[in-house]
Amino acid sequence: MEPLLKLTNVKKSFGDIHAIEQVNLDIHKQSVIGLVGGNGAGKTTLLRLMSGVYRPTSGSVELENNRPVSEMRSVLGVVPESTGLYSKLTAWENIRYHSRLHGIDDQLAWDRTYRFAKLLDIEQSLHRYTEGFSRGMKQKTALLRALAHGPQILLLDEPTGGLDVTSARTVRQLVRKLKEEGGTVIYSTHHLAEAQQVCDRIIIVHNGFIQADGTPEELLSLTGTESLEEAYVSLTSETARPRMEENEQPSKMSRIWRRLFTPKKQLEVNEDE
Repeated sequence: MEPLLKLTNVKKSFGDIHAIEQVNLDIHKQSVIGLVGGNGAGKTTLLRLMSGVYRPTSGSVELENNRPVSEMRSVLGVVPESTGLYSKLTAWENIRYHSRLHGIDDQLAWDRTYRFAKLLDIEQSLHRYTEGFSRGMKQKTALLRALAHGPQILLLDEPTGGLDVTSARTVRQLVRKLKEEGGTVIYSTHHLAEAQQVCDRIIIVHNGFIQADGTPEELLSLTGTESLEEAYVSLTSETARPRMEENEQPSKMSRIWRRLFTPKKQLEVNEDE
């Protein structure tokens, strides 16, 4: 069966920093794939490559029929770690704006939104401004926004990060529902227990490389361990690299802006740190 999304010899570098190294992956329909790794492992970079936000330094990221993913973003639904909602708009207005960008009729977008909103127990809040939303409510709104245009693939970056137990459970239930209906979800997380609950395939990312790829049972068999935590530790024994952001220096314009608008005393303290 032809993969829905295919990464071939993908590498992504930022100057001297090699964030992703020679990744080869096939993503098939009706599956939930977990991207598991620690901070700085390369999960977010890999998701951005899959969504077309980043172009690979080398290699290719393609959808069915060899279409570059950067030219076919309408088939993707993306929920980044930061929701990026417009606080002066209601939840529905945020979703409708996004759907219109994809050329989706308002009534169709509403029907899809309301259906999933009931599953997330947020239908009564669709006409509230997002400015006063909790973290969980914002995350649920971002999920609805990503689903309203009917994507073939849903990309989730730490979708339950910072959520309470009930909200996190509701998000996981929605992911399972999407799979039952034939959807494909790529689920980035650093929580192994969560990955085991919702994912039928787990890809362990470490220092920019794919360290392992298989079902939870296959990973346990591969490492001869009895838990995913033990399997993960066994597969990622190499010291983790620091997050890429820690090595990035602010641009010249950022430094000028900071000096102009930061009080002198505070600037001196920050520069001594």
